[in-house]
Amino acid sequence: MKDILIIAEGEIAKHFILWLNKKKIVDNHYNIISTSINLKDIKLNKNIVFSKVDATSESKIQKLLIQKIYSHIFIIIENFDDTEHILQNINKIDNKIRIILANHWENEKTIKHSNNVTLININDLISSHLYDKLPNVPLVANNIGLKEGEIMEIHIPFGSSYAHRHIGSILQQKWKIAVLYRNDKMIMPNSATMIKPNDTILAIGKPSVLEGIYRIVNKRRGLFPEPFGKNIYLLLDLRFDKKNALNYIEQAITVSKMIDNNSKLFINVIYPSNLNITEKIKEIAANEIKVDIIFDLTGIEDTIEYNITKYDIGLIMCSNQTFYSKHRRSMFYNFKKIVYILGQTEIEHIKNVSIIMNDEEAMELISTIAFDFCETFKLPLKLCDFDPNGDFEDRKMTIEHYETIANLFNVNFLVEQDIANPYRKQLQMKNTLNISTFKEKNKNLFKRFKDFIKTGYISKSTNPQMLIPFENSEN
Repeated sequence: MKDILIIAEGEIAKHFILWLNKKKIVDNHYNIISTSINLKDIKLNKNIVFSKVDATSESKIQKLLIQKIYSHIFIIIENFDDTEHILQNINKIDNKIRIILANHWENEKTIKHSNNVTLININDLISSHLYDKLPNVPLVANNIGLKEGEIMEIHIPFGSSYAHRHIGSILQQKWKIAVLYRNDKMIMPNSATMIKPNDTILAIGKPSVLEGIYRIVNKRRGLFPEPFGKNIYLLLDLRFDKKNALNYIEQAITVSKMIDNNSKLFINVIYPSNLNITEKIKEIAANEIKVDIIFDLTGIEDTIEYNITKYDIGLIMCSNQTFYSKHRRSMFYNFKKIVYILGQTEIEHIKNVSIIMNDEEAMELISTIAFDFCETFKLPLKLCDFDPNGDFEDRKMTIEHYETIANLFNVNFLVEQDIANPYRKQLQMKNTLNISTFKEKNKNLFKRFKDFIKTGYISKSTNPQMLIPFENSEN
């Protein structure tokens, strides 16, 4: 039990006392003294004692401090001269006791105080609370931890690039989503928890990083590939890409130009066995393009990861063979970035974007990002509901979800249903970009076998693929 002395005069002091009475912190005992505050009609808690005492009297203050050892003294008085006099009297008796002083007089009068006194600026508090109510202003915890804004509350607006994303698909470096609030309930999230519109997340991390996250969460749509990152990364493995390297670069340049957020292109060349091609690649380098030819392959995965993080990469581009080469798929998954697998159809010749329907949870994740991509690249989106048994009823809610999201975007959207093997049907599509989820290996053996079959079909596709990272609920 801590004993706290509160010297109170004025309306702010009265509100503070009523707040204490409402909060009922039983581990504190409050001795409140005042000459002007009237609490006759207020039923005070047992741990609050109120008495009429003139705190400007040195003898009465001395008597109070001798009778009991107080851990804190709060001084909330609007009269400057009285406050200064009380402060001097207390310090004569005990100059080490911790004093919390409400400062009403900024830029008018200065309170002389020692190291044991903490000033709380009333005007700053009011201004801070008013400022927090402004739109587009992040709410930070100013009085917790280091008091530097390392704890931030972020509201997820409808249409945000973070809406309909699983927490596991979000790369959290130097920050972390600690708590999620939804419908006046607190949720302790895991990697499979989906963020929904009107949720509020409590983020902890480096203040400068949190400020950037706040801006990304509240940015308008049409900023693909954010929130995964801002820039484009092309990985050329000349063991596989020697013949098409220059074409892949042209496609990456086209993608970078079509994204209207001043994105930059970064190219890494590995296994540079052909000097003629590497020289041509170097010639392409310009202000918007950084080319890095990596000769030392020791720790190549760490080098690629460093570059992706350093250059704020949101979209990774590579060939089919490069993606499916040994261990490369797992490496890309760990980056938690969108992966664009280049196909025979160049980006300029793509006529539509298709999504093969699968599990409902994954489909919800893809929706906003897919529409954002289509709006940016001015392409129609086709939702493909293919089922060998013609059982379309189970996916009715998913289709309704897409129809709802489609209303937010300027995208031509349609649904195609057919009794067919979905992956064989996908192989027959022409001039199409296929979007699907990018998942870690499933622990369920049956589902892992299904994923293996799906991956086998996709790896044979000549169409470009776009994979969006997704966290399995089972994991």
